[in-house]
Amino acid sequence: MSIRRSWNLEIGVDDILRSQGASPQALRNRSPKFARLAERALEEGREFLIPVALYDLREIAEVRHEQVHLEDGTRLSGPLIAQHLASASSVFLAICTIGGALEARVREIMPEDPAYALALDGLGSAATEQIANELCWSFEQEAASSGLETTIPLSPGMIDWPVDVGQRQIFASLPAEEIGVSLTPNGLMIPMKSLTFVMGIGKSVHQGRTTCDYCSMAETCRYREHYAQERA
Repeated sequence: MSIRRSWNLEIGVDDILRSQGASPQALRNRSPKFARLAERALEEGREFLIPVALYDLREIAEVRHEQVHLEDGTRLSGPLIAQHLASASSVFLAICTIGGALEARVREIMPEDPAYALALDGLGSAATEQIANELCWSFEQEAASSGLETTIPLSPGMIDWPVDVGQRQIFASLPAEEIGVSLTPNGLMIPMKSLTFVMGIGKSVHQGRTTCDYCSMAETCRYREHYAQERA
């Protein structure tokens, strides 16, 4: 089990705007004020980011009946998981978070300055995503150094792996409380700016598609092309 607290987060204004569900260029043209708010959030909000990740590499004991049984006795289950981990020999499990300080700040200023609060919230979303991306990259490099391949990162909420099912499976295998993350009865994480995923490792694993292909918003997401290019 490992905990990582050191990160090289390179967040830009466009990342914050995109995390707010907007096209950065269109928003800059239509209302420059929001870009200025994002710049302010980037400058003032970093002190509220407490990025940390908990992760571990587990051997896969067997894959049977759409269930992936891990060496520690826990299991991951569902069509998506079985499809991608069927040929993997081990799997990384990870929980990432930026902590609760930024969320508290957003709640504090929301009544008096909602536009700026949303910019700070966008900063939190962008930071959480970058933590996960950087961790995925490190897993890929570790696998490659041993001549192995990795699957795409798989997160609860993707097609064929419901949030309430997947989150409980990951939390059953990792001591999330060690980094201050907990799970509500309906499968939501606290702090909310947290993210979980698994990534299979093996000599020849399923790599055919991208994470976006399994997102429930794949057909309507305006940023699918951006994320595909970013991860290429």
